[in-house]
Amino acid sequence: MFVPCWVIVSHTRRRPCGHPLQVMATGERLYIENVQSRCPHNLANMAVTLDWITESVLYILQISGLTLQSFLVFCAAFFLAFFLLKPRKNLPPYPAGRVPVLGHLLALGRAPPRKLTAWRRQYGDVFTFRMGMEDVVVLNGYTAVKDALVDRSELFASRPSFYLGDAMTGFGKGISMARWGSEFKQRKNFSTAVLKSLGMKVGTGSIEGKIREEASYLRNMIADGNGEPFDIYHAVCVAVANVICSMMMGNRYDYTDETFRGLTEAIRALGNLVGAAQIISVFPLLRFVPVVNRAAINALKDCSKVLNVLREEISRHRENLDRENPRDFLDFCLLEVEKQEKVEGLTEENVLYMAQDLFMAGIGTTTDTFMWSLLYMTVNPDIQNKVQQELDAVVGEGLPALSHRSQLPYVNACLLEVMRIRPVGPVAIPHATAETVKVGEYEIPKGTQVLPNVHSLHMDPAYWPDPDRFDPGRFLDAEGNVINKPESFMPFGGGRRVCLGEQLSRMELFLFFSTLLQSFTFQPPEGAPPPTTDGDFGMTLRPHPFKLCAIPR
Repeated sequence: MFVPCWVIVSHTRRRPCGHPLQVMATGERLYIENVQSRCPHNLANMAVTLDWITESVLYILQISGLTLQSFLVFCAAFFLAFFLLKPRKNLPPYPAGRVPVLGHLLALGRAPPRKLTAWRRQYGDVFTFRMGMEDVVVLNGYTAVKDALVDRSELFASRPSFYLGDAMTGFGKGISMARWGSEFKQRKNFSTAVLKSLGMKVGTGSIEGKIREEASYLRNMIADGNGEPFDIYHAVCVAVANVICSMMMGNRYDYTDETFRGLTEAIRALGNLVGAAQIISVFPLLRFVPVVNRAAINALKDCSKVLNVLREEISRHRENLDRENPRDFLDFCLLEVEKQEKVEGLTEENVLYMAQDLFMAGIGTTTDTFMWSLLYMTVNPDIQNKVQQELDAVVGEGLPALSHRSQLPYVNACLLEVMRIRPVGPVAIPHATAETVKVGEYEIPKGTQVLPNVHSLHMDPAYWPDPDRFDPGRFLDAEGNVINKPESFMPFGGGRRVCLGEQLSRMELFLFFSTLLQSFTFQPPEGAPPPTTDGDFGMTLRPHPFKLCAIPR
């Protein structure tokens, strides 16, 4: 016998404080009515309420003739039917390998970009996989990715809820993880304009001079190694950091500075920790589970080291702010906090996370790309020799400059090929739909997480024959001129979420690469095997640590 929805169970009990508690239950709702309006004994009330719920369930079982076991089976059947019979979203197809709760997490393996690209061959350019309990739409290939990131950019320009990324970036207070809207647009436009005024451009007022100066410091530091094997990562990281730090806060660090060494080690560790802590972003409640949450806790600790340095700089800039002559990015931001002319509601906390975005992105991605360029020169000595011949013929004994760029097509082609074969973001930072979007025959609801698979563009044999082979000639036309904007090539993303530091990164990569290749020949330590070109996928795709010898030319 089933309990009709209209059956009412009513009985009265006393709270420990003596106040009567009137309890009523129906098939649609349970509610507790306090006969007297106020009672201070909240914990006691909760215990009494739990007791009542237990008694009510038992009472229902008694009058319906159900056993507890059959009641639980009935509930399970009800919820199973609910989930099976509810209308399905018209999403792209799911690959095989989905399991309850985890979704496709196990099927993705240790190299998600490659797995996503393999699924593309079976399920097409647009498919859906389950990240835990959440649907994620993957875009593969040039046509699908360009359609979303460029042609219909605003529709795909938001960000999904992503616990670890949100926690590291102030839950949308900066730029990188901010949701789509006027606040994001104002912050990004303001930051881009300030960086351009500070030299992120070619020509008059360019920061080229500082980059060339830093390239000379880096060259001298490497020369002190006398050709002995060493891990060049820290030196490269400091050189790249000094460029963005000079623009952000008017500072540069010495290569032996212990404070900055700690920061570079934190940045390097973050890449691995964020990858290891992805499970926390899929299941945020796991951040409260000991051991499981260790990687996330360590990632946030390393992130806080960067934030603490930036807080100190913001405080120092506030105390010494010259309102008539802003010197760097922090000065411009603090003036905007006072004036509120271009960014509504800008606060110092926004400034902190905007600065962190520029600092982390400006250091991590450029450093990793430059490390890949040295690695590929090391394992391809014939290509390295061709680069050096071009530099000798065009630059001679002077220092390379941006004015040489148009005369060094092979140098440029090498850097473009590095960004193609090993993009530091083989899967772009997750996007989200700003409203419901139609993609082919499918309908993607507002707020759905969307992953543009850059790896599928850069390794597509339809555009790049024999894509696993390192070949700078792909970026040269029949006359030997560099092809700067080929199809199926998006290392910096595109549209509204394109990397705002793209131009600065390209300037740094060209000047650092040409300066070091002009001065040194890079090779593996004697007797050691060549470094592996398999990447370590974490926050970015970076080379595994390797040592090389820089032999003066």
